[in-house]
Formats: sequence, structure tokens, C-alpha cells
Amino acid sequence: MGRAEARRAQQQRGARRAPSGRAKGGKERAGKPSGIRRFFTWKKILGTFFGMILLGMATLVVLYYSVDEPNPNKNAMLQSNVYKYSDGSLMARTGELNREILPIDKIPEDVRTAFIAIENKSFYKDQGIDLMGVGRGLFNTVTGKGKAGGSTITQQYVKNYYLTQDQSATRKIRELIISLKVDQRMEKNDILAGYLNTNFYGRNAYGIQAAAQAYYGVDAEKLTLEQAAYLAAVIQAPSQYDWATAGPNGKRLVMIRFNAVLDNMVEMGKLPAEKRKELKFQEPVQPKAPPGMEGQKGYLVQAATAELTRQGIPESEITAGGWTITLNIDKKKQQAMEKAVQDELEAKLDRKDTKNRPVDQSVQAGATSVDPKTGAIVAMYGGLGRAQQWNSNALRTDYQPGSTFKPIVLASALETKATTQDNKQITPNTLYDGTSKRPVVGSDVAFAPQNQDDKDYGDPMITVQDATNSSVNSVYAQMIVDVKPKNVKKTALQLGMQDRDGWPEDKPAMSLGTMSANTVEMAGVYATFDAHGKKVTPTIVKSAEHKDRDFKPVQAVGSQAITRETADTVTKVLTGVVNNGSGRVVKSSAYEAAAKTGTTERNVAGWFTAYTPELVTVVAIFGEEPGTHKQVTLTGTADGGRAGGGTFPAEIWKAYTLAALKGVDTGEFKLPDADMGPTQAPTRSTSPSNTSSQSASTSTPPPSSRPPVSPNPSQSSPKPDPSKSSPKPDPSKSSPKPDPSKSLPKPPEPPLFPET
Repeated sequence: MGRAEARRAQQQRGARRAPSGRAKGGKERAGKPSGIRRFFTWKKILGTFFGMILLGMATLVVLYYSVDEPNPNKNAMLQSNVYKYSDGSLMARTGELNREILPIDKIPEDVRTAFIAIENKSFYKDQGIDLMGVGRGLFNTVTGKGKAGGSTITQQYVKNYYLTQDQSATRKIRELIISLKVDQRMEKNDILAGYLNTNFYGRNAYGIQAAAQAYYGVDAEKLTLEQAAYLAAVIQAPSQYDWATAGPNGKRLVMIRFNAVLDNMVEMGKLPAEKRKELKFQEPVQPKAPPGMEGQKGYLVQAATAELTRQGIPESEITAGGWTITLNIDKKKQQAMEKAVQDELEAKLDRKDTKNRPVDQSVQAGATSVDPKTGAIVAMYGGLGRAQQWNSNALRTDYQPGSTFKPIVLASALETKATTQDNKQITPNTLYDGTSKRPVVGSDVAFAPQNQDDKDYGDPMITVQDATNSSVNSVYAQMIVDVKPKNVKKTALQLGMQDRDGWPEDKPAMSLGTMSANTVEMAGVYATFDAHGKKVTPTIVKSAEHKDRDFKPVQAVGSQAITRETADTVTKVLTGVVNNGSGRVVKSSAYEAAAKTGTTERNVAGWFTAYTPELVTVVAIFGEEPGTHKQVTLTGTADGGRAGGGTFPAEIWKAYTLAALKGVDTGEFKLPDADMGPTQAPTRSTSPSNTSSQSASTSTPPPSSRPPVSPNPSQSSPKPDPSKSSPKPDPSKSSPKPDPSKSLPKPPEPPLFPET
């Protein structure tokens, strides 16, 4: 054996003698994985990955051959909806699809490109599906950024024509497979035409031809690029983006999409950049009511559709037809509401005399009436008709509720057991300074509101009860500071108001109702007071039946939103507004009522929210300049003076309530838990000052300048009643005489129609 061979033999013997798992010198051997690494090798990972791809491809192949193109869905066929009153009698029949099918050569190329630019830029290149888009949509769903999107135009056509609008995984998979088959079978232009003809655009318009007529009053052939860009933008959310009814946020969002359409066309090389700069948004025409929807019927259908949509049924499915919808609307009460508006408002206006009665042209009215025991909306008034006023005045949220918000401030004070700046618990008998323009104390935000006619109340102390009766702004501004605005907002939301854009949580001006609201919301708030604090959500839909869809109405009366003690105390205070305050015009022996008036800044809106044990009704009037929708003053309505909440709205409320409760055994409020709190002694005289009394007398408008109202004998000055702890006005006396034995004489009566 040579030296080389001997060395090799020696090395082999040494290797055999080395301990297992380690080489000479104690080092671990390379080349043999240990532990968990044995299960996650690159070979195994790559093998698993490619195996999953092959399995997915095999699954797609199986699905491709097992899923056939179905027949067109029922929503693609002509159907109608039937609407009924609460007693089952027919109210209206609607729903024939407003659609005219156009061939692709009748649709201008710019119109086609506008939709492609915003919906599916790769339309002419893809195979009917966009895997990257599907991935993005699934990612959005998983990460909570919204429902799965990423659908191509082909997929949307398949969904509209063959399938449904639901977002289930099964439906999505079927959509993908059918889209692949449709793309292979049909020409791209035919798919595009089908897509444009089956889209729902809002305004009861299906298809591009109906949309062109509904939004711009022209045939699709004559649509401009700017008009097409808007229609391409609006299909994402027709109700929210319709320019005629959209709120500020809806208009902002649709403008983002409108600009994206044009910018994407530039990016695609379909629109010169210089021409893009010249293009401006073209506002659509005002909507027109469909046939058979005259009078209040169109508004009632609108309200029912909005409620069903909020509960998860797409508007496109509702307007496609096939529904039998029974409303909570009581036919007799609805007729009484319409008659009350006609007799107490419209009959006193002259809408034709634009020269001598210009204000009359701007007056709009809205109302909602609710049964507090069931939450059912039994009557609603939306306006003159959808041909004249498209958006229901009962549902509009572009006006402030004014001082009808003040009872919510009081409710929050009672609910949170808030105290004044000198640590006295706030109750209806708590004393506040009623001086006009008094700066609030304890707020980081300065605020010194003026009372109606700059009138001082109480010289200067006044009870919360009397401040509510007279709607004293300075008192409620200080109260909301004491309660804290954020706590008041929390109470408002618990009672059913909605948190919309522009509702600050730190400003005492909120006490005057500076947020937005509609008559349905405010009816829900006051119905909750009426229901002893149980949350009432007004509902107009009693039932909705469709053979292909289940619907379960929401529970209208829920659990306690506020305590019974708080609710009943607020009701007790609001009865004082009717008996001795700004709502006394509705006082009647036919019922017991609680109420609050509201008149917004510049008198652009007047509200009257009031209730009996049986019925809660909110009536509002709005000043809206015809054509521009600009908010304008109501002062001068019917050739009168200020048109606040205690004028026409109160008269409408009274006429309606008397008719609606005719033949009903009306009851009284049962308020055993109401707590008015202990009487508090003021630190100085509470008699009205001479200055205040003079201001009140000189600021009251002369009878000839006031809006027409029923005579009210309770307008005379009050006199303290020595038999009562809280003095009441005595109509038989004309001048007040302070009672030195009492600490809380009542301030003088407010003007008949105060700013509230």
C-alpha cells in the first residue's frame, strides 16, 4: 500500500470514529437538516405552492364545465310593485322598468369610453375577469375596507342580467365562471351595450337611454362627454350621488368620480389634456315624478324605499319590482294631514302673485306623525308633489331644528344629574340668569346669545320651566355648558338623532339646535319622551313581501334610551309650553299636549314638535328660494310678520291632531315619576325689570304685521297666584303685581311668536 492510499484509509477510519451529528473538532456536520427545517425545505415549499396552483386550476376547469349560463334573472324582466295603506287598501302600483334597449351604434363613443374609464380600463384586453382586481377586492374585504370590488364590465353585466346583487362567495364564483363564458361567446361591444342597458342609474331609470332622459332630458345619442362622465360616476351609488337630493358629502364623492372619469380618459389617450381642462360639470335637471305618483303618494313611496334601503335591500332590487309593500300610513290620518296643510297654510298663501307676495313662493312644508306606542308613521307630508318638489320635505336634513333641540339639553341635564356653576342640581325649578346676550360661564368657547327681541327675563333669575316656556336662549346656552356639549350630543344620539357632518361637540351654540335634522328624527326623539324613555324609531314600512327575498321589519320600540324619570320630567315641562308658553296656540280641551316651538336664525325654518299620549307630530316650514334651493327667510309669509314655529306649523298641528283624534277616547299624561325639583330661592328680586317689560311691549309686532292665528285669551300679562308655589298668568288681569311672599314670580308673557 502506497503512502497516498495509507492516508486515505486513515482518514476513512477517523471519519467512522467521529460522534454522530458532529465532525472532527466538535463542529456540527453540514448537509443534513435537523428539527423543523426537515419539514420546510425549499423543495417542499415550492412543491406545495405549485400543487395548490394546479389544484386551483383543476377546480376552475371543473367549475367551468359544471356551471352553465343561466336564464336572465327576474329583475331583468318587467315587474311592478304594489303599495298599500295600513288597512290593506291599495295606495299605488309602480315599478314597470323604465328602460329602452339601445344598440351599441346608438350610444356615442365618448359615452362608452367614459364608463370604461371609471369601471374597467382594460375592458377590450381582458378575458371577462380581472384577477388583479378580484385580488384587490378580496383584500379590501379581508382588511375591512369595504365589500369586495374589482368587477369588470363583463362581470357587472353578468351580475345585472343573470344573477343578483348579493355579495356571497358562491355568487362571486359563479359570476367569474359565467363571465369567462360570456366573454368567449359574445363580442366586446355587445357586452358593453348589455352593460349600459342593464345598469340602474337612480330616478327609476334602467339603461343609458332612460338615464339620459331622467338626468338631462335628452336621448342618449345627444349626451355630451361631461354628461356621460356624471352618469358614469352616479351608478356607484345612485341615491347618494343624485345631485338633486345629495348632501354635501354625496356631492363631494360624486365629483371625485366625475373628475376621475375624465382624468382616466386622458391617461388612456382618449381625451386630449388641453380639452380636459375645458370640460366642466353639467348639473342635471330636476327629477320628475313618475306617472301615478302624484300628490303625497310619491313621497310615501320615496320614504318606504329609503327605509328598505337602510335595512339592506338595494334600491335597484326594489325599483325592479315584484314587491308588495304595506305601509304604516293610516288613510284617514293621512287625509287629515293633507287637509290641515291645505287649510292652515296653502289656502293662506298666494303662490301666483310673485310681485306682491314674493315670500309665498319660497314656503315649503313637511310633517311626520307617529304612534308612540308602536313607532308607526301614520301620516306624512312631503310637499306640493314630486313634480314641483322632488325631495320630500319630511326627510330633508338641510335645515336646523332650532329650539326644538332644547328639551334634549334638559333631558341630558336630568339624565346625568348635572349641576350649575354654583353646584346646584339642574331641575325644572333651578334658577338661571335670563339676561339677553349674557356670556356663558365655564366654556372655552365664548358665546353670548341674544334672546328673542333682545329681551331680558327674570330680572335676572328665571326657572328652567319658565325659560322653556319662553324659549330663553341665554338660559339654555349656559345649561349646555353646565351639562357639557359632548354629554348632550350623546343623549341626542341615544334618543335617535343622527351624527351628521358639521355637528361639533364643544360649542355651546349647539343648545339652539345648530345641527341638521329631519321631521322623522325629531318625531322619534319626542316619541321617546312620550313612551316614558323607551327608544322609538319611527317606521313607515309595515311589511314587504317578495317571493325571492325575505324582509323582517326593524323593531320600532326598543329598550330604555333614557330613564322614565327623565322622560316624564321633560314631558311635564313641555306641557307648560302649551299651557303658559310659546305653544299655547294649540291648547285645547280635546286633549292634553306637550310641545316645543323652534324658529331658526334668520327665520329660514319654523318647527312645531308636540305630542299627546296617543300621537306625536312634527310640523316644519322651510324658506327655500325656487330654482336655487337657497335658504331664505319666512318672514312675510302670507303677507304677515315672523313665521316661526308657533304660527303656521302650530296651526297645522292643531288642525291635524283634532281631526286625527276625533272619536278617540283621549287620555292624560301619566307622569308619576316626574321630578320638578325643589324650589330655589334667588339671591335677589326675580320680578321683571322695567327695561325688560318695556322691551317686550315695544318689540311685539303689531297685529296687522303678524301671521294669521286663532285668538288666544292667554296673551295678557300674568299675575302671581298666591295659592300656587309657581305663579301662573291670570288672563283676567292686565298688569303684574309681585307677591312678596313668593320667591319665584313668573316673568311677563313672551311675545306671541318668539324666536325659539
